[in-house]
Amino acid sequence: MSEKFPRIARVRQTIPTPRVGDVAGEVERGLSALNLKETVEAGQTVAVTAGSRGIADLPVVIRSVVDHLRTLGAEPYVAAAMGSHGGARAEGQRRVLAEIGITEKTVGAPIRSSMETEVVGKSRFGQAVHCGRDFTQADHVVVVNRVKPHTSFRGEVESGLLKMAVVGMGKAAGARLAHQMFFRHGFEPVVRDMAGILLDRCSVLAGIALVENRLEQTARIEVCEKNRFFEVDRSLLTEARKLMGRVPFSDVDLLIIDEMGKNISGSGIDSNVTGRIFNQVTPEPEIRQFKRIYVRALTAESDGNALGVGMADFVSRRLVDRIDAEKTKINCVTASVPEKGRIPISYEKDVDALKDALSCVGIEDPAAARLVWIKNTLALDKFWISEALTGDVQKTDGVSMETGLCPLPLDEDGNLPFTTFG
Repeated sequence: MSEKFPRIARVRQTIPTPRVGDVAGEVERGLSALNLKETVEAGQTVAVTAGSRGIADLPVVIRSVVDHLRTLGAEPYVAAAMGSHGGARAEGQRRVLAEIGITEKTVGAPIRSSMETEVVGKSRFGQAVHCGRDFTQADHVVVVNRVKPHTSFRGEVESGLLKMAVVGMGKAAGARLAHQMFFRHGFEPVVRDMAGILLDRCSVLAGIALVENRLEQTARIEVCEKNRFFEVDRSLLTEARKLMGRVPFSDVDLLIIDEMGKNISGSGIDSNVTGRIFNQVTPEPEIRQFKRIYVRALTAESDGNALGVGMADFVSRRLVDRIDAEKTKINCVTASVPEKGRIPISYEKDVDALKDALSCVGIEDPAAARLVWIKNTLALDKFWISEALTGDVQKTDGVSMETGLCPLPLDEDGNLPFTTFG
């Protein structure tokens, strides 16, 4: 079967990987510099946000925040801030936190995950602004989030502290209304307006903004007061873009992705890598980097949530069999992206998916296809390319050949392995 397909070789891509050596110490130094003892009184409660993403060192960061607050005599607790994830249920969100290492034992504070909200104001667009009672009932709030390019929106600020305030602290009700407003008025104007209301109403003490390198390690920590959230989100977004992994080749006929999932990207498949956004608020790129995309599996950590599957052209039957339709629906509808939940044509065997995919890219000889095979849209330090792309390697900085050419490793059942990335 392999002679019908291009020969492939493995390449290595070198991307800068700065890393914070002492995460706890960096958080402590940042919080100490804010001199919060002038604001926080002994016995006051402080809610610390905890989102659903598998952010590097998040339990350590939250534990450090909790420890600092206790030195001020405060009574901190950790509150789930993740919109509709975990099935939009309190027990589901508590389970999500536990799965990413955030428990009362690991962070040293109680965990709360109520889905109840209060209306704390009205946006300039006329919509109610919701905030979870876990936050409105606290005397103060500390916002923690990773700053990174968003998978659906483009602007001066994307994913970061402001988004955590609006979508995370807003719980499912707030997240749903916010995404409806993004759809009509754009992401950045809505986030900035709603965040301003939330930050004032909830007496936000500080923000802990994190940037990760391509290996999902903490590359930068910035602790700031709430009046600097926009500034910090904007500056760290530029830094995060530089540290992201990308496929450095253009005009690729077929991108094979071994796995997609919520632990890899909020959209399952990172649009900053694939170039496919699938959000009516944001225009698609004028030039499509990948003509076709085939995705082979859904990660176990996604717990059946397959938001993003609609960005693929073809998928495996094994992926479809892992989809939880209800969880996927809730996430897609909350985010106003039903198109990202559409299930593409599926295949029992990889070989059949590859044949059909290569027949839909406008080339006569499948062996001459420009093909890229990656583990996921996060792990891009090593991946496979077809023979037609090997000439591009010499012209691409930071990319080198690791192996010679070999046949596509299809087994006798017509499937590719999942352990070929070194």
